[in-house]
Amino acid sequence: MDNQVAIALQEMIRRNRGDQKRIEHSLKVFGYAQLLGRLEGLNPAKQFVLELTAVLHDIGIHVAEAKYGYCDGKLQEQEGPPVARAILESIPVSPEVVDRIWFIISKHHTFSAIDDIDFQLLVEADFLVNAVEEEVSAEGVKKFVEINFKSESGRKVIGELFP
Repeated sequence: MDNQVAIALQEMIRRNRGDQKRIEHSLKVFGYAQLLGRLEGLNPAKQFVLELTAVLHDIGIHVAEAKYGYCDGKLQEQEGPPVARAILESIPVSPEVVDRIWFIISKHHTFSAIDDIDFQLLVEADFLVNAVEEEVSAEGVKKFVEINFKSESGRKVIGELFP
């Protein structure tokens, strides 16, 4: 599994060639997702899905920008899954894993769609990175955490970043 994640990381970097900001964002989300999953004690299958999803969660940004000239959350949800599927099928991973990652990427800005811990931790890891990158106010962080953070480890980590 580790080799498959490494291949996905390499492919994410290749597809974002020259876009250090997006590469760094995905690497940071991957790091936090890996940490949160391990702290939460995910089983290996869920950890694998979480890590791959973190690597590929924003993989549709360049496609959306090329098609529409911009990329908001909805376009990321629309354009990311087909790109992720192509990458995952080339690795390869099981169809069940591909389908799960497709689902999470297709809804990763739709928090009402969170249906399991792998999806929850992806959202938390993404916010940990976005809160810093986008300089979210202390009040904004507090409000987001109150509404959207469910995991004990996510709450602990965000508390350390924003004491």
